[in-house]
Formats: sequence, structure tokens, C-alpha cells
Amino acid sequence: MNFGGIEESEFSNYEDSQVLIFPVAYEGTVSYGAGTGAGAQAIIDASRNMELYEEETDAEVYKIGIHTLEEFAALASPEAMMNGLYERAKELLKEDKFLCMLGGEHSVSAPVIRAHAEQFHNISILQIDAHADLRDEYDGTPHSHASIMARSVKDLKIPAVQVGIRSLSAEEARSLADLPTKIFWAKDIVGRTDWIDSAIDCLTENVYLTIDIDGLDPSLVPTTGTPEPGGLGWYEVTTLIRRLAEKRRVVGMDLVEFSKTENSDAPAFLCAKLVYKSLAYIFRNDTPKVRG
Repeated sequence: MNFGGIEESEFSNYEDSQVLIFPVAYEGTVSYGAGTGAGAQAIIDASRNMELYEEETDAEVYKIGIHTLEEFAALASPEAMMNGLYERAKELLKEDKFLCMLGGEHSVSAPVIRAHAEQFHNISILQIDAHADLRDEYDGTPHSHASIMARSVKDLKIPAVQVGIRSLSAEEARSLADLPTKIFWAKDIVGRTDWIDSAIDCLTENVYLTIDIDGLDPSLVPTTGTPEPGGLGWYEVTTLIRRLAEKRRVVGMDLVEFSKTENSDAPAFLCAKLVYKSLAYIFRNDTPKVRG
């Protein structure tokens, strides 16, 4: 039941793996559609049906070693969950491995980003998302899925580039001028790739990549907590991540907000494929080539 259905233990055991898949079961602050708590395991299940050869990079990516950790279960309160995730992420990062978290709702990214910011100097965030997530709090908690970028950009002063945004509150809009973030609005970039280099140029040497799957158009992934029309396409997103990996050092990543519901197999497979492709781009110089 590991990510990718890797049969050979030499490519999936903890000690020899470069990548840790970190599933998190949490939807403690959801405000619309449910199902994100089961999203990580659904993505792992779907990944077992992927071809492990990645044609774009001509690589058997799994041979860098991809180990799937036990699922991090939900804790009693949002505050306890964020503190627990922060401590667990700090512990994992000491092992000098690449952490790829699967959510879960987007709130789980904030403590993991915090742990990476303490581990890596000169770090910034690339966020793919439909929502700005810059609310100070939502539904009575600062640990909401709608506040993850506020915790990172406002509290920790980590610079960010936010891509695909097409929904935010008036409060968030008023705060933009005072924050170290650059937004590439969906209305300006959908169907194009000529903006990508400009977006990457706004990032620092080390980058944490957070992918809220609702950044993609809901025609591709309808099973997400708050689907917004007018999102990014598959090739826009993969081209962005490929160029990011070519021009910057990606030090960690997550994919969140996939909701397991009835008839959600195809979106779960898309999420698994996007994670695997992202790893192919990030580790393009370390992966064995097939055709040479």
C-alpha cells in the first residue's frame, strides 16, 4: 500500500529512500465540501495504478527511493493538530530527506512550511491555489484552511508567489499591498505559459511548493472542498513546476484539498500523477534514464 505500489523494498524502505510521502488525515476546519480527511489515502491507492516510468524526463522516478510513512491522524483541536504536525515535520527533516506531504485540508501546510523555513535559509513559497488563504482567521480559528498563507506570509514573513488565484475576501484584498506576496491571477494566465518565468523570478533560492488541487479547473478535479470555476489546466501546472525545478531548489512540497467522494477515482489518479511528475522534475538529475 505504498505510494506507487513499489514492489522492490530497496526502492521503498525508509533508510534508502530520498523521498518521504507523508499522508495526513485531517479536515477539522472544512467549511463547504467534505472528504479531504480521506484524500491522502485515496491518492496513495490511485498511485498504485500509475506507470512508474515517467516519459517526459525519461526516468524511473521511484528508483531514487520513495518511502510512504504511516498516516498522521487528526488530533483533537486545530491548535493541537498544527503543533503536532510542526513537531513531526521537524523530526522528519532532520533525516535529510525530501518531504512530500499529502493532505488533508490546506491548513496542514502551515506547520510543515514553518518547519522547512527553520531548516532552509532564504526560502519562499510557490502556492498553486484558487484561494488567497490570507484571512487572519476563519470560523473562529487562525488555523483554518483559509488562513494558511496568513500564517506563513503574515506571521513568518516568508515571501510568496500565489498562482491561479480567483477568490478572496475584501479584507484579504486590502492587505495585499502590505504583504511580501505576488499574485498571478487566474484570469490573466489561464491558457498561457508566458508568465511562468516572471513568476519564478519572484522566488528565492529555496522554494516550498504547496499545491491546493482546487487551483486546477474543476473540470479536471471536481472533488475538492471549494471548487472555483476558471482554473489552471494540466499542462500549465506541469510546465510551471518543471521550470521551477530547473531554476530553483525545491526543498519540500505538498498536495492538499483532494476530497474522496463517490466517483472520485479519476481526480485521485490525477493527483497521484501530479505528485509523481513533480518528483520527476525535482530529482531529474538523480533518476536513472531508460532510453538515454
